[in-house]
Amino acid sequence: MASTAPPLESTVAFGPVRQVDAGVLNVGYVEAGPVGGPAVVLLHGWPYDVHSFAEVTPALAAAGLRVVVPFVRGHGTTRFLADDAVRNGQQAAVALDVVALMDALQIDRAVLAGFDWGARSADVVAALWPERCSGLVSVSGYLIGSQAANAAPLPPEAELAWWYQFYFATERGRAGYERYRREFTRLIWRLASPRWAFDDATFERSAAAFDNPDHVDVVVSNYRWRLGLAPGEPRYDDVERRLAEAPAIAVPTITLEGDANGAPHPDAAAYAQRFTGRYEHRLVPGGVGHNLPQEAPEAFTRAVLEVRG
Repeated sequence: MASTAPPLESTVAFGPVRQVDAGVLNVGYVEAGPVGGPAVVLLHGWPYDVHSFAEVTPALAAAGLRVVVPFVRGHGTTRFLADDAVRNGQQAAVALDVVALMDALQIDRAVLAGFDWGARSADVVAALWPERCSGLVSVSGYLIGSQAANAAPLPPEAELAWWYQFYFATERGRAGYERYRREFTRLIWRLASPRWAFDDATFERSAAAFDNPDHVDVVVSNYRWRLGLAPGEPRYDDVERRLAEAPAIAVPTITLEGDANGAPHPDAAAYAQRFTGRYEHRLVPGGVGHNLPQEAPEAFTRAVLEVRG
C-alpha cells in the first residue's frame, strides 16, 4: 500500500512524495492525474531527480494520464528495505526496479519515458517485457549495453567525454564524489547541457536528492559495473545475458536528442536498427542539452502523448 512520505523531503515542487515498498526498495514517487487513466512512468537519470519532469507531469495529468515519477535507487526518499542489501547500480537492477514499482502500484502496462539512466531502464523493460510497455520515449535512443561491449576502447576524444567514469573507478574518485557531490553534479549539468542557463534554485532543488545515504554507493557501482570493475549480483545474470545480445525493441517508440547534448551518443542511424516497431526519431532544436524533459518540456510531453497512438 502507498503511504505518506516521511517528513524529510516529503514534497517536491510539483506535488507530495508518496512511498511504496517495491522489490528491494521503499520507493519515493510523485503521482498525478486520474488513478484510472492510462499510465505513464517518467524515469530520471544521473545526476538529476524527479524535478526533471516538473513541467511535464502536470501537462500529462491534464491530458488524462496517470503519471508516476519515481526517485531512482540512491536518490531522494527511495531507500533499500534491508540494511545489508547490495547498493547495486547495474542496469538490470535499476530496470527491474521499474517493473517492481509497476507491480506495487498495480500498473499492468504503461508508457515508459526517460533520459540517461531512466532511458536505459525504459529500453530494458520495453525490450525484455514488452507486455508491460505500451509505448516508449527514450532520450538518446537505444542505451542497452553490456560489460563486454563497454570493454571496447573509444577514440581519445570520445573517452575524454566519459572522464567521470574513470574517476569513479578509483577510491580517490569515490572519496571525491562523496566530499564534493554538489560541485561535481553541478559540473556535469554544465558539461552535459552547455547552453542551459539554469539558476541556483533550480539546481539546489534537485541536488537535495543526492543527499540520499546510498547515493554515492549506487552511482559508483553503476559506472564500475559498466567498465567490468565491479561484479553484478548473480540474481541478475540471466537478464544481463539477454541484454548483452542487444535485443530489439518492438513497442511504439519515439527517440529524442537535443541539438546541444553535451553527453555524446551515437547518431540516430546508429541505433535506429534496434527499433523494429513503429519508430520515429526527433532532433529537438534550441540549444537543448542532456536533461531534455526539463529543458524542452513541451517536446517531451508531445512525444509521450503521440507515442500512445
